[in-house]
Amino acid sequence: MMVVSVIILARSRNLFAVVVLGGVYSFLMATVLVALDAVDVAMTEAAVGAGVSTVLLLGALHLCKSEEAKPAHRPWLPLAVSIGTGAVLVYGTLGLPAFSDPDSPIHAHVEQRYLNEVLRETSVPNVVTAVLASYRGYDTLGETTVVFTAGAGVIALLRRRKRQPVEDGQPTAAATAPAAGNPEDKA
Repeated sequence: MMVVSVIILARSRNLFAVVVLGGVYSFLMATVLVALDAVDVAMTEAAVGAGVSTVLLLGALHLCKSEEAKPAHRPWLPLAVSIGTGAVLVYGTLGLPAFSDPDSPIHAHVEQRYLNEVLRETSVPNVVTAVLASYRGYDTLGETTVVFTAGAGVIALLRRRKRQPVEDGQPTAAATAPAAGNPEDKA
């Protein structure tokens, strides 16, 4: 289902459908993460990816047209850059240890340190909470700041947009009068 949603998402020109399908994809990704026993990451993906991001994008979509503009030319250069970047990323994964290899560095060094030293170093009994709130505290703070800033930006954009009241097909005097604080309108 994820592959189907991505194909439809890539082919759609309706921005509302793209936002909704992005939320669906994010929710499907959260279910995959639950199946991989990464429940904490799945909850974050569902909340931020399927929830907050979808709401913010719908708010931004409220400010623009609902159809994507057709490109003036074929986007061959961006396609080539994307394929090249994907090839480099795939090449980079060839040197990684096999999935769930017990002799990989993360299982030999990092995992044991977290499990054995987390209570002494952080005084937090839950390992996942200790990693997110203590060891990766600045990273978590940065992620929270990005989501908050995006939300504040969308709210600021939505508040700037003023609706013009219409009576009998003509804007009212209040809608056509210049704003008191805008010096460009007075000139």
